[in-house]
Amino acid sequence: MPSIIKHRAGPRWPVTLSLLAVGGLHYALPSPLTVGPDWLLLALITVLSIPTILAHQRGKRRLNDTLGYLLLSVVTVELVISLSLLISRLPAHKESPKELLIAATGLWVSNLLLFASWYWRLDAGGPNEREVRGTHTGGAFLFPQMMLDADLKEKMGDAHWSPGFVDYLFLAFNTSTAFSPTDVPVLTRWAKILMMVQALISLSTVVLLAARAVNIL
Repeated sequence: MPSIIKHRAGPRWPVTLSLLAVGGLHYALPSPLTVGPDWLLLALITVLSIPTILAHQRGKRRLNDTLGYLLLSVVTVELVISLSLLISRLPAHKESPKELLIAATGLWVSNLLLFASWYWRLDAGGPNEREVRGTHTGGAFLFPQMMLDADLKEKMGDAHWSPGFVDYLFLAFNTSTAFSPTDVPVLTRWAKILMMVQALISLSTVVLLAARAVNIL
């Protein structure tokens, strides 16, 4: 296994910033939709992000991967719990229209950022493997850059192209809005399952808003 990182597959700070944003959105949710104090998830994300970043900086790839998976798992569990609580409370009309709008919007955006982070963490062995590999030629998603001729990529300055977080964010955004990957075909079963789960969560929040709007009207 190569010990020297040949290529950095984009900066990692967008991922940390996205997860902190999820913690902030969770803090803004109505208290009945959260487990524990409102600030708990944001605190957990902050605490877990620090050793994850340090592990990457010190070249401890396996530890970085383990902490990264743990961090995303914690956020995923909290998102599922909050969405379940919202659905269970909807028939009783316990949330005001304003609270419902805040909750559904927060969960929709959190879903988008969370799954973008999952795709970034899992695709082609994860960011650590992509960095070592130096160029992106295979993975769970077939990005348009992967289908370009090698000479053309060289002329474009993308000879060592590798997807960054923005590429996975774009993929997750399309999944949450169009309920499809649009220009990025999905190649593996695990990716297809994750995208179905993401689309289901996104559709659930949209349906909740529509149902409540009908009742208000």
